[in-house]
Amino acid sequence: MTEASLFYETASGGLGREFLDEVQRVIDTLGEHPKLGNLAGRGLRQAAFRRFPYWLIYAEEPDAILVIAVAHQRRRPSYWRRRMVRP
Repeated sequence: MTEASLFYETASGGLGREFLDEVQRVIDTLGEHPKLGNLAGRGLRQAAFRRFPYWLIYAEEPDAILVIAVAHQRRRPSYWRRRMVRP
C-alpha cells in the first residue's frame, strides 16, 4: 500500500493521498456493510476500489473486518494467498 501510494504521488502530486483516502473509504464502507465484497475463496471477500485498479482482500470478523491485502488487480493478483493461515 505504501509503495502504491508513493508511486501515485510521484506520478502526480496529491494522487498518493487520494489513493490512501480511497483505501480508507473502502475500509469504512466494509466496516458498515461487510458483505458488500465479492467472495474470493477460503472465507475471504474482495472489494474493488472506484478509481484505482486495486482490490481490498478481507475477512469478516464478528465485530470488524480483517484486511488481508490491498492487491493490484493485474499485477501478481493472487500473491496475497500466501498470507493465508486460516483453515
